[in-house]
Amino acid sequence: MNLHLNKFKKRQLINFFYFSLFIFILSLIIPAFRSPVLFILRFPLKILTFLGHEANGIIFYHLNMVQKEKLTKEVEFLKQKLVNLEEVSSENKRLKKLLSLKEETSYKVIAAKVIGRSVDSWSSQIIIDKGSSQGIKEGLVVISYAGLVGRIKEVSLSTAKVMLLNDLNMAVAAMVQRSRQEGLVSGTLSPNLIMRYLPKDSDVKISDTVITSGLTPLYPKGLLIGTVVQIGEEFSGLSRYCIIKPAVNLSSIEEVLIIIS
Repeated sequence: MNLHLNKFKKRQLINFFYFSLFIFILSLIIPAFRSPVLFILRFPLKILTFLGHEANGIIFYHLNMVQKEKLTKEVEFLKQKLVNLEEVSSENKRLKKLLSLKEETSYKVIAAKVIGRSVDSWSSQIIIDKGSSQGIKEGLVVISYAGLVGRIKEVSLSTAKVMLLNDLNMAVAAMVQRSRQEGLVSGTLSPNLIMRYLPKDSDVKISDTVITSGLTPLYPKGLLIGTVVQIGEEFSGLSRYCIIKPAVNLSSIEEVLIIIS
């Protein structure tokens, strides 16, 4: 009995399919039948379309997920590559300026890279990758393409410590390039420096350039120190001081030159 019932259902489905096909073909041939047929088939077609989209989503979900992960990794890789290229470009520009200074200067110099910084809050020092085996000695002056950096404080076989201009223990004889007014520049542990022992009537102006005067041993005359950004009077009222912005960004320096003669 079940066999006959299944055959009956199967026959009904076949008959329904052929009937639907006939109506569809008829609607294509006779325009008058087209609108009613399309109206009747609208809902079944929507259901079939929805089911098709859902089936497609299920089938391709895993493939899309794998492709998304692959694209995400490729994007991250390209971002890192771009960062590396920018870093290389920036380093090449700095080294080109340093090389140009090395060729133009009349001093004998050795190039070095910064490999470390002081971690305490009462000194300002960097560590470079050159030491006594390369001819570095304590007291030698350190510069960059932008100006004076500091001097060598300690030396080991392959590294050396450099005391930066803004260290509290740092002091160098200097002068205002325009007026030739002399004073003493020292560190403050802040980004800026201070120039003291200026007469009350000294000829100093904002934006004046300050250079080494050559009166401090080992410091050649004419090395750029920085620019005057503020002028004030000492508490005694007998002298003045200047706040100087260093020509070198001491917090981000990466390469230096050491003057050895």
